[in-house]
Amino acid sequence: MAELILFNKPFQVLSQFTDERTSNSRATLADWIKSPGFYPAGRLDYDSEGLLLLTNYGPLQHRISSPQNKMPKTYWVQVEGEISDEAIMKLCGGVNLKDGPTRPAKARRMTPPNVWPRVPPVRYRESIPTSWLELTITEGRNRQVRRMTAAAGYPTLRLIRFRIGDWTLDQLQPGEFRLERVHLPGPSKPNIMKPGRPITRSNRADRRTQKK
Repeated sequence: MAELILFNKPFQVLSQFTDERTSNSRATLADWIKSPGFYPAGRLDYDSEGLLLLTNYGPLQHRISSPQNKMPKTYWVQVEGEISDEAIMKLCGGVNLKDGPTRPAKARRMTPPNVWPRVPPVRYRESIPTSWLELTITEGRNRQVRRMTAAAGYPTLRLIRFRIGDWTLDQLQPGEFRLERVHLPGPSKPNIMKPGRPITRSNRADRRTQKK
């Protein structure tokens, strides 16, 4: 049975265990996750927050991260300006990016979510309002969500990934994770994965190991 770590990646943390920089190194997954043999299934940008999945089982890693499986990913996005109906429709229909049009997405306005404060906070400008939307995509292009909202006329200010497939952040706070067992389908069953029951309680980050 495969095992999966659900990690709430904090802002400005690399979604890998090492930093190629030789100086001014950045925070990595190694500052929080000490379980050997686990590797990220996909990635999340350095300046994005939220759900990152890691597994110790290669076939599960492939199922989650492979573009062929089109696993939906849901993001909570704070954008600059009050997003319009026209922009929502544009996102839903797909937008043209430099590397081609995106697949249709699911997009809707949402009330500001009750989430942790970002450190450092998003820059506040009194003359420019902000708004939030929930955006679900089935692709994984580089910085895709940010490019999509910019193409619709609303630059992203803050980006939190809330869901991947059937897995969500639930009550995880930044730097916390939980471990689950995952039941993989057999070769004759549909390509569906069901999250298992958690086998550990959420773990808070060891602040003594956190890089400043």
